[in-house]
Amino acid sequence: MANHKSAIKRVRQSEDRRVRNRAVKTRLKNVVKIARQTAAGGGAEPSDVFKEAQSAIDKAAKKGVIHKRTASRKIARLQKLFNAAS
Repeated sequence: MANHKSAIKRVRQSEDRRVRNRAVKTRLKNVVKIARQTAAGGGAEPSDVFKEAQSAIDKAAKKGVIHKRTASRKIARLQKLFNAAS
């Protein structure tokens, strides 16, 4: 366990970030899953679902939860999937 005041603060900050990042990643996974299901043939308007997924991915990259290249790759693969579906 941390002994110094700064180390105690660092543990507290790390825990806060971990919880926040986990929430963002979970939302990201759910949005991408819904987008993939829509592209496969179901549900809502595909363009709206894709825009929502793209927005969520970009926000996660902006916050530093995922790397910007990972975000770009995910968006490109989703775009490719939607283009093939339509």
